[in-house]
Amino acid sequence: MPLPSPVRLLTCALFLVSFHAFAQKSDKPETPLDVIVQSVAPRELQNNIEALGNLRAYESIVITAKATKTVTQIRFDDGQRVSKGATLVEMTNAEESALMEEARLTAEEAKKQLERTQSLAKNGAVSPSLLDQRTREYAAAHARFNALQARFKDLIITAPFNGVVGIRDISLGSLIAPGQVITTLNDDSKMKLDFTVPAIYLRSLRIGLPIDAQSHDLGDKTFKGKIFSIDNQVDETTRSIKVRAIFDNPGFELKQGLLMTVVIRADIRKSLVLSEAALVPMGSNNFVFVLQPNKDGKNAQWIAEKRQIYIGQRYKGLVEIVGGLQEGEKVVTHGLQKIHAGQGLNIMAEQSNDPAKKPEPLSELLKQKKPEGK
Repeated sequence: MPLPSPVRLLTCALFLVSFHAFAQKSDKPETPLDVIVQSVAPRELQNNIEALGNLRAYESIVITAKATKTVTQIRFDDGQRVSKGATLVEMTNAEESALMEEARLTAEEAKKQLERTQSLAKNGAVSPSLLDQRTREYAAAHARFNALQARFKDLIITAPFNGVVGIRDISLGSLIAPGQVITTLNDDSKMKLDFTVPAIYLRSLRIGLPIDAQSHDLGDKTFKGKIFSIDNQVDETTRSIKVRAIFDNPGFELKQGLLMTVVIRADIRKSLVLSEAALVPMGSNNFVFVLQPNKDGKNAQWIAEKRQIYIGQRYKGLVEIVGGLQEGEKVVTHGLQKIHAGQGLNIMAEQSNDPAKKPEPLSELLKQKKPEGK
């Protein structure tokens, strides 16, 4: 029988040595993995809807003339604040004033004749037809007086509401015609902000939702308001809906025509959140490694459980958890490169889940929480 060749002997020896080393290695318990974790915690969330809108005064009109007349008095200055009923402009009205006075005297005389006839009619001293005639005369005289009074009022232009007037476009003595612009009047104690929102957010919109608005022209100062009304139809071309918000304007900083950036705080709710770093995406699914107590208590206090979760909205560095996790469960956020299901784990540090606390950099967490002797 031929002796085995030296190559075969060497190969067999190397195989036996490797098998012995593998057996010793598999008998040795797996070294726990050092990880940083975060507890699943609830937080108040909201979906921010952004839009652009134009400011309008709560009430805004163009002051115009109703008759062709000459301006005799201008009782306002540019940019002046006026009260409801204040006289702004007077036009020539001498003829109308005289006619109105004549009509007033005629109406008063007709009233006296009617009262005298009514007294006589009670005693049967006058016929019913005469009483009817006096009644018609008084009604006609009174109607003529009212008509002349209305014409006279058209020649004195007053403010229909409290507000601020704009720049006047007429001069004293100028002849103005019906429809000619005199000035503008804005009630800017409150302001309307009109903007459009894509129809996909229709379910998130409701009356009274708080919004924030800023304008670069006002130094990006934030103004707070609420949704006042929502249009009753969606634009077929843009697939958007018109929304109107109302802002208080106590300092009169907001001006009509300003372009505002709008942020609507919609769908305010309390939900579980987790650091985005904990996600292990696989296709269209998301997984995390949840810490579970090690029941045998050997080698490591915790072991890793791979679990599928369901997420909602994504925020800066965070994701909303809508299923798969419970409040208080600890999830691995750093150390995922070598981790697998059943892996023993040691907690090196725990990230804060307090939204008011500024998150610490990973290097600082490792420096502050690193176990002694490592």
